[in-house]
Amino acid sequence: MKSFVLASALLLPLAGTALAQHAGHGAPAAAAETPATRAYRDAMARTHRDMDIPLTGDPDRDFAAGMIPHHQGAIDMARIELEHGKDPEMRRMAQEIIVAQEKEIAQLRAFLARRR
Repeated sequence: MKSFVLASALLLPLAGTALAQHAGHGAPAAAAETPATRAYRDAMARTHRDMDIPLTGDPDRDFAAGMIPHHQGAIDMARIELEHGKDPEMRRMAQEIIVAQEKEIAQLRAFLARRR
């Protein structure tokens, strides 16, 4: 028992250090508050709010209805990239996302119109 207490006393500070080091693991670093950062935060908050739809129990309808704000959020974020981003690859991807997501939103809305 005495050796257990001694071992515990020696290991406890090490466990605390390990936990303290692990506490920030995976947590994103605070981003600088720029116009782009504010725009992304607003777009993500709006997307999450708009995706909180009343579910009907019809998985096809619920999928279509939930994906519309999800895709709109992608479009909103892509537009922020085009307004603030500089990297040609990311700007090109943002343009492609806008085209693809607008097409899918139209398909989802058409599906929902047929299901009424």
